[in-house]
Amino acid sequence: MENANDAPASGSKPPLTDGEKKDRHERDSLTLSRAYIVHQIEASTNERYTASLRQALSEIDAKLARLGNSR
Repeated sequence: MENANDAPASGSKPPLTDGEKKDRHERDSLTLSRAYIVHQIEASTNERYTASLRQALSEIDAKLARLGNSR
């Protein structure tokens, strides 16, 4: 039986560069952090904490936008 890792598929994408891997990792990390913060905002009952979370969310969104534009 042929193993999928034996040979690259003819239509496969070229391997990612180190910079692309770093950007993907950072984007994934920010996306995970964003999901956690959104959950915390939904569960928060303290206005000051919610304001702090919203500030963090806007900073993450800005970083994600920069990463999206750097492609």
